[in-house]
Amino acid sequence: MITIYGMETCPDCTYVEEQVKGDNRYEIIDIGRHVRNLKAFLKLRDTHPAFEAAKRHGSVGIPCFVLEDGTVTLSPEEAGLHARPVATGAACSLDGSGC
Repeated sequence: MITIYGMETCPDCTYVEEQVKGDNRYEIIDIGRHVRNLKAFLKLRDTHPAFEAAKRHGSVGIPCFVLEDGTVTLSPEEAGLHARPVATGAACSLDGSGC
């Protein structure tokens, strides 16, 4: 099973979530739904090198994918999914540049 950490208010996350609806190969964990989910994600984010670039750019690092072999990636393609097209508008960043 591939675990996906995200939030329902993140356009990149909802784009990914739409792709996996009804597919039991994926588990969605909404980090905004319960503090326990947020803590699990923050522990991963604070300790895993896959988040270094995201942290440098001031990004949260979601959606995040934990593959079946334990690999952590921020690339939807590595999880067998598609990234949200850049030109689709909505953004999470404070400066409006993306998520």
